[in-house]
Amino acid sequence: MKTKLSTLCILSLLLSGCGDKEGQPADAVGNNSHHRDTRKGVLLTTDLPPELIEGTPRPINLPLYTPMSGARRETNLNIPNSEQPPLLRQPAPEAHNEMIRGGFMIAGPQPAPVDRERYGRLIDNPWQTPVDEALSTFSIDVDTASYTNLRRIIQDGARIPQDSVRLEEMVNYFDYSYAPPTDGHPFAVHVENAACPWNQDHQLVRVALKGQEIARTERAPANLVFLLDVSGSMNDPRKLPLVVQAFELLLEELNASDTLSIVVYAGAEGLALPPTHCDSSGRTRVSAALRKLSAGGSTNGGAGIKLAYQLATENFKPGGINRVILATDGDFNVGVTEDGGLVRLVEQHAKSNVFLSVLGFGTGNLNDGMMEAITNKGNGTYYYIDTYQEARRVFLQKLMGTLVTIAKDVKIQVEFNPAQVKRYRLLGYANRMLRKEDFSNDKIDAGDIGSGHTVTAFYEVETGDGRQTPPAETLRYQEVKPEEPAVPASSEWLTVKLRYKQPEGDRSTLIEHPFIGMPHAFDEADADFRFGTSVAMAGLLLRHTDGTEGSGFENVNRLAAGALGEDPHGQRAEFLGLIKRLTTRDNMPSHGH
Repeated sequence: MKTKLSTLCILSLLLSGCGDKEGQPADAVGNNSHHRDTRKGVLLTTDLPPELIEGTPRPINLPLYTPMSGARRETNLNIPNSEQPPLLRQPAPEAHNEMIRGGFMIAGPQPAPVDRERYGRLIDNPWQTPVDEALSTFSIDVDTASYTNLRRIIQDGARIPQDSVRLEEMVNYFDYSYAPPTDGHPFAVHVENAACPWNQDHQLVRVALKGQEIARTERAPANLVFLLDVSGSMNDPRKLPLVVQAFELLLEELNASDTLSIVVYAGAEGLALPPTHCDSSGRTRVSAALRKLSAGGSTNGGAGIKLAYQLATENFKPGGINRVILATDGDFNVGVTEDGGLVRLVEQHAKSNVFLSVLGFGTGNLNDGMMEAITNKGNGTYYYIDTYQEARRVFLQKLMGTLVTIAKDVKIQVEFNPAQVKRYRLLGYANRMLRKEDFSNDKIDAGDIGSGHTVTAFYEVETGDGRQTPPAETLRYQEVKPEEPAVPASSEWLTVKLRYKQPEGDRSTLIEHPFIGMPHAFDEADADFRFGTSVAMAGLLLRHTDGTEGSGFENVNRLAAGALGEDPHGQRAEFLGLIKRLTTRDNMPSHGH
């Protein structure tokens, strides 16, 4: 008897979702004043529902419980439009170990498997000698997705894939108090050095950039296209519901001079909202369109990207902010599905000065490798959002700076002086390396930097006279050139050269910054240097990098704890908590990819 009653209850819940929100049968929806239409496989809704016009709460249809989502259905749960979801609700007494996030009842922590998650293969940069390779050339990277993804994996107690660890994105997640530019360039260049904590015979050289701050009230009008994945794989509380909450945060930062469109894609692409001015009534329409989204179907991301770029190009604002913002788990399974095809598609559209931001969501099937690849080639930035709190950080602090691009195609080339440096290696940036000839080639794309952004890179350096170092390879078919007159030894360790273009420019500008290093003890460095080093060291340990065998996470913990400095948002303290987890349990990464 109990089994029959349970079955009837489940059937009643299923049937209740078949009609419209007022309980009408599906075939009666067409007669409702809130007209719905299906075009290209996507459900489109026109006219505002009365609850949004009248400002009353709207019933939110929640997904049925599934083992993957850990969410159970709560019918007609009223969430007022004006209410901001809290960072963390206290669980109700009857909910036991459950939390409410944005209207979804979510069971207590349930680690998601990462076996189906995909990451691009990384090969760490090797040691080089200035005799063989005097130049080290790479593109800047302001992505931070790797750190937030790692935070989620560590907190879930899951296995850490080695290739999920991108050291530069870990370091660049944090805020640093570098001085802004004063010389007319869009960013300032800072170079410092101190002893290497995992090898006292080596020095660390930090190359840091600080972007010009543009006041939000002074930014140019924006032409934004939200490109949202509404396929079946997004039917999870950490995915589409969090996407909607996150994008509604961005609405707070837009005004009547900005236009916004929404493109959705599942098995096919569709226009969920045409270009709309973001005045008060426009923001209401955007919010209504977002809240009507539901997940289902396969994932034709390529078709969605094409339509999004088409809209952005048709509504291009000269001198303004033109950007596609993609939110997805990256699980593309129809249409253009190969990373290479998607990269070429995005790379082609990037030439139109429409920039790209990619926001990764969810667990279990995250295609991190694809999202990293398309942002690297699409004038893009890549964030991973695992919580509502991270959504607030990205949309209200970081993304607004990203929207205002102050320089594009920013390349760094460091020339090492063999009279002062025996060998060196760049920590991180393994998939951002460029050929030395690419530095002066303005046809080669590179990373962009937004208003107020910082970029940090560390070199591990063995100092000393390396001019007598024998070459790594001998040549069989070429004569050895006679020794040229020795160049007078310089006290400079290296010269940092940078090239960048204006946001809508085609020709690059060169900056050169010679650096004379002096050996310094690590403890003499400032808190930013020491904390950034602790994060880099954690990345090296997670990747089992050569040369760190005598160090452990307890060393990282000591370095980070002594360099918290001013931590207004608690980011550094949170990092310290993650390191403590790594020191107390066996959570080292596997070597799988």
